[in-house]
Amino acid sequence: MQLHMLKCKLHRACVTHAELDYDGSCAIDSKLLELAGILEFEQIDIYNITNGERFTTYAIKAEPGSGIISVNGAAAHKARVGDRVIICAYGVVESAAARNHKPRLVYLDEHNRVVRTANTIPVQAALVSS
Repeated sequence: MQLHMLKCKLHRACVTHAELDYDGSCAIDSKLLELAGILEFEQIDIYNITNGERFTTYAIKAEPGSGIISVNGAAAHKARVGDRVIICAYGVVESAAARNHKPRLVYLDEHNRVVRTANTIPVQAALVSS
């Protein structure tokens, strides 16, 4: 059996551009693409934390070191400049290897600078109500 697993994500990226009249896709600072392990033209899912929109597109390169996250074409209707988004890519992993799979997680600040990287997410604890 093969499982679709999280390959990598850019967490809490800040949208810097929303260009309706640009070829569709999402332009991402090429240094961030490299750090996360996202290839140019790879399918990505974008989860807009600000407005709840979720959509699929593909990644293209933006100028290295620019911090650009540009949602382009029709997808520009789903994000505005300043929105915080999670950008994910997934891969297919054999079930035998899935238990040991570790994604690349890149956490960003409001200027799309790297805050930290990781390959695990802490276990979510139950909230205690009073």
